[in-house]
Amino acid sequence: MEGVRRWLVNISTWHPSEHQFQSLLSLLPSQQRPEVTKFVKLGDRKRVLVSRLLQYCLINDVLGIPFDVICILRTTEGKPYLKNRENLLYANFNFSVSHHGDYVGVACEPICLVGFDIVSTTKLENGETLQFLENFVPYFTTFEWDNIVHAGSIDKVLTEFYRYWSLKESYVKAIGAGLGFGLNRLEFHHHNWADIYVCIDGTKLENWRFWFFDLENKHLACVAKGHPKEATGNYQVLLTTVGFDEKGYQNAVELPERGFISLTVDQLLMRWYQLNHV
Repeated sequence: MEGVRRWLVNISTWHPSEHQFQSLLSLLPSQQRPEVTKFVKLGDRKRVLVSRLLQYCLINDVLGIPFDVICILRTTEGKPYLKNRENLLYANFNFSVSHHGDYVGVACEPICLVGFDIVSTTKLENGETLQFLENFVPYFTTFEWDNIVHAGSIDKVLTEFYRYWSLKESYVKAIGAGLGFGLNRLEFHHHNWADIYVCIDGTKLENWRFWFFDLENKHLACVAKGHPKEATGNYQVLLTTVGFDEKGYQNAVELPERGFISLTVDQLLMRWYQLNHV
C-alpha cells in the first residue's frame, strides 16, 4: 500500500567523532537539538539523533514535504505527530518511532493507527533478571504474568516478558496514550506469537492486528495497527480522517507485514543529503 514504510537503522557499528556528531546535530531544527543533548550517555544521544533524522527523512520521502518546512511536535502525552496537515498526500498519515539497544526504527501508515516498539532481550547480569522483572508485576494481568514466569529458562522468561511488554507499548503508542494508561487493563493472547489479539478490561478488540519480527543480536520489533476512531482524544483531534468505510479499513489493517528496510547510518545520511538537495 502507498504511504506505508518500515525503516530500521542499526547503530551498533556507528562510532562518530565529537565533530561528526555535532555536524549531524546541526542538521536538525534548533528546537529539536536539546532533545538530543539532554542525554548524558553517548549511546542515548546517538539513538535519539538518528531517530530524529529518520523521522524527517520518512516524512520527506512519503509526503514530499521539504525539510525546512517539516514541523514535528508532540502531544501532551508525548506522541510525535506532523503539524503540517494541510493538503496531505495521505490524509491520515501517522507514524511511530522506537529505539532500544542496537536499533532505531520508524513505521508509518496512511489510514490505520500504527504503533511500533523495539526491545533488546539481552540477558541481564546474573541474579538481576528476576529482581528487574518484579518491578513490572503491576503492569500485567495474572494470565500474562503466569505465562512469563513459567516460560522456562531465565532467557526464555526475559524474552517472554519483553514480548508482552512490547505489545503493550506498541498499542499505547498507536492510540497516543501516555504513561497514565493502565497497562494492566490490556491482556494479550496469541498462538505461538501469531494471531495475536488484545482484550481491554476483558473485552476483545476486533479492529487491531499485531506482528513480531526477530532482529539480529537478540532484538525484537513489534508493530500494532488499529482503527483511528480508537485514538485518545488529544491525538484523535490531530487526525484528518477518523471515519472510514469498513471495507477500506479492513483492506488496510489486513495488509500483510512485509518486514523492514534496513539502513546503515551512512545510507540514512545519504538519503538526507539527496532529498535535501533536490
